[in-house]
Amino acid sequence: MWPGSLGAVWGYRREIADTAPRMYWLIVPSVAGAFVGASRLRVTPPALFDRLVPALIFFATLLFALQERIQRAVGSRQLADAASSQQPAARWEWFIAAIGFQFLVSVYGGYFGAGMGILMLLALAILGHEDIHQMNGLKNLLAVFINAVAASYFVFAGMVRGTDAIVMASGATIGGIAAAGLARRMGRKAVRRAVIVIGFAMTLVLFLRL
Repeated sequence: MWPGSLGAVWGYRREIADTAPRMYWLIVPSVAGAFVGASRLRVTPPALFDRLVPALIFFATLLFALQERIQRAVGSRQLADAASSQQPAARWEWFIAAIGFQFLVSVYGGYFGAGMGILMLLALAILGHEDIHQMNGLKNLLAVFINAVAASYFVFAGMVRGTDAIVMASGATIGGIAAAGLARRMGRKAVRRAVIVIGFAMTLVLFLRL
């Protein structure tokens, strides 16, 4: 999935360029968490975790669907002055909490990864972000680091089948680039609805595979 993340970052390069500088601090817990998750995968029987995956994705999708209600409940929506900047602002205590949350998401991403993006979108929403395109851009940037760390660990640990990885990486790259342009044409509301539908569909498919 790492090349796909790179492709998506390129597709969202304009939105990423407008991201507030402090948001790049989320890269640090992303790298640390991905290493922890990848190392746990090597020593943990996957059968137990597989049974938890549908519930985790369902929970993440449900939280994202209730994003606006969550924002009102926690009181974290503090938008910057529209005349000076469109960057969302949030209290520092929420940003520190987001760093901790991003670490846990990255542990999950390094171990399994399905639904990781929805969890990151949730964290960005709680921080006050409302532009789904910018959120997707930052999410994909963080995913580049998470997937790079996990993939490197798996390669050096001898856990990767090269021929399969090349085929999947090619598809992920093409899809990552194409999806960014498609999201802009669909519009913000349609993209948000699509994320929710995909999340619930993933939950159902993985549940039926148990």
